[in-house]
Amino acid sequence: MTTAASAVVSGILALSSLVPSLPQTVTNGDSVLGTLSAPTLSLTGLNGIISWGSDTVANTNPYTGGPVSGSGPTYNFNIARGTIAPDGVNKSALLINGAFPGPLIEANWGDTITVNVCNNIVGPEEGTALHWHGILQKLTPWFDGVPAVQQCPIAPGQCFTYSFLADLYGTSWYHSHYSAQYAGGLVGPMVIHGPSQVQYDYDLGPVMLSDTYHTEYFKIVEQVMGVGQPAPSSDNNLINGKMNYDCSLITDPAVHCTPNPGLSKFKFYSGKKHRLRLINSGAEGIQRFTIDGHNMTIIANDFVPIQPYTTNVVTLGIGQRSDVIVEGVGTPTSKYWMRSDLSPNCDLTNQPYALAAIYYENADTNAKPKTKATPYDDSKCGNDDLSETIPYFPFPATTNPATEQDVVITAHTNGSGVFLFYMNGESFRGNYDHPMLVLANQGNVSYPYDPQWNAYNFGDNSSIRIIVKNEFGASHPMHLHGHNFNVLAEGVGTWDGTITNQQNTQRRDVQLVQPGSASAPGYIVLQYSADNPGVWPFHCHIAWHVSAGLYINTIEQETLLQERVLPNSVSQTCVAWANYTGHDVVDEIDSGLKRSKERSVLLF
Repeated sequence: MTTAASAVVSGILALSSLVPSLPQTVTNGDSVLGTLSAPTLSLTGLNGIISWGSDTVANTNPYTGGPVSGSGPTYNFNIARGTIAPDGVNKSALLINGAFPGPLIEANWGDTITVNVCNNIVGPEEGTALHWHGILQKLTPWFDGVPAVQQCPIAPGQCFTYSFLADLYGTSWYHSHYSAQYAGGLVGPMVIHGPSQVQYDYDLGPVMLSDTYHTEYFKIVEQVMGVGQPAPSSDNNLINGKMNYDCSLITDPAVHCTPNPGLSKFKFYSGKKHRLRLINSGAEGIQRFTIDGHNMTIIANDFVPIQPYTTNVVTLGIGQRSDVIVEGVGTPTSKYWMRSDLSPNCDLTNQPYALAAIYYENADTNAKPKTKATPYDDSKCGNDDLSETIPYFPFPATTNPATEQDVVITAHTNGSGVFLFYMNGESFRGNYDHPMLVLANQGNVSYPYDPQWNAYNFGDNSSIRIIVKNEFGASHPMHLHGHNFNVLAEGVGTWDGTITNQQNTQRRDVQLVQPGSASAPGYIVLQYSADNPGVWPFHCHIAWHVSAGLYINTIEQETLLQERVLPNSVSQTCVAWANYTGHDVVDEIDSGLKRSKERSVLLF
């Protein structure tokens, strides 16, 4: 345990009670997550509506079927700077509607979700865009929310409306995909109600697990993209945006720190079953989630319901989610610690431990739990064994995909002294002025003058297998947009061709590839049906790794893609961005920010 970690945890255990010294409005703005006043979620659907009718987890393939309600919720998001203190350390952050974490998006399976996003970031101004993690976007690939790929950024002072089908159900999140902005606060939970293969009594909603940095995100990007700079380490770990910090560790007199700002709190009920929706919404670290004295039954990974299995620890890479059922084994007056640890073996962190308090129905909600932590194995920088995670609805993987692509991950310092990541020898750089989806829609699917876009055109192939080989000595949570993929195999060394549970392999949208080397790479073998015409990013979900180029773009079903009609709002957003950058110079330093064509060469 580091000095910082020891001091923070010891400080919490030394408290006489858990009465916070700061109000929620100071620590987290207008968010209620982490408080006992946070509402539980419906056991049926939003507003009590069961939109999915007779569709069940067992009888409906969500990739080919499912409901379409013809209606759905509308949200209005205002993005602006604000000051928060999630762990007592005051910091400038980017906030949605003044809240950290951002507002809960809640809908029913088959609803159309509409989000009006207005960029009011000033001091300084920045572009922005929001990605709806895990949503397939089969009808609306232009609303996936990745600048330089599906859209231009939303310029300062401008608004953009996203509208998309809730085509899968379960737990997810949304976040900025502009540079590493989401590490600066632009994140929030998303719950899509649907059928369940298990019964439970309470839905406690999202439990967001996130490493946190006291430094503003853009300064960290400058460090990551600087010459001879060390990789950044997180300063603390949060549960639903809250944790304490040892203020004696703050050496900068300009930084204000308040001891004991307050931990997150949850309510359990004796003899009842509780659904927790775990989300790793951090920037870098693998989370190990436990509850003292309780086991957990995992019922879904990402947007995929699975055959339930019981565990005492849940491992989540960045972007991954697990829905768990926890049985209330305590007495009505019991108190327990909830814990999430960044992995000291796998992550870069100064203080890896997050604590929250669970109170049973008659417990003193200011009292401090005295329970002991659950031991677990931290040796593997990867997910649970594939043999344990079997989807509830069977979806076999074909043995002979239409096309196959090896992707080798390496890293080294370039000629300018900047440390970059490479996929098949190329480090990604995007161009905010020229979204690739727009180009591909116009028939331009070859970019010989822009190899840094890392475009892989899979043409009209019906299925795709990607074999990722990681020669770098740290793990990567690899995320594919527009799909859930079959995970055929994972390990270290050379894949021998064996497929785990071939008739029903694990599916999800993020999978950890383990650390490796040139002689013994970590590997994952992923496969998916090419049924979603578009341009879909495939990238590591560690914010700083994306900044350093660990990212490719896949072009899928180019013929069908060219038949799609893009909405006018896409071109209008690019015109607004062009007008803005024509008189305001954008600070372009990482992979998410680059202009490689003259302004006179506009798409619209």
